Amino acid sequence: MTESRDDEELRILIQKVARRIRNNRASEDLSDSQLGVLFQLEEGDHSPGELAAHERVTPPSMNRTLNGLEQRGLIARHPADDDARRVRVTLTSAGLAQIAETRALRTAWFSRALADLTPDERRALEAVTPILRRLSES
Repeated sequence: MTESRDDEELRILIQKVARRIRNNRASEDLSDSQLGVLFQLEEGDHSPGELAAHERVTPPSMNRTLNGLEQRGLIARHPADDDARRVRVTLTSAGLAQIAETRALRTAWFSRALADLTPDERRALEAVTPILRRLSES
């Protein structure tokens, strides 16, 4: 197998693991984009523009995402403290609950998958953690 094919296989395998993790969510009705916004808001309130930039989508697309989350009662929009013309977005208690349940489901799935590994496989996976961290931050 050539290095290019090895790289391709590794990329595909990482994508498959990520997809398996993402499939564990509290609500099947929420998209990955909507969940991404909820997890971003867990860090604190943001403007719609900040959320659009973080998610790498256009402001109109983010507005549609926020409308869906607001209709479900998972977020709230309110005027910014320093400028009532600007909007800030925050999580509601239902949004926080959605995040907590999704995180618990994902952690449970991952813990079960790790428990099936042999001790040597587990050590090998732990050895690549710094490399995966570096890749995730690039």
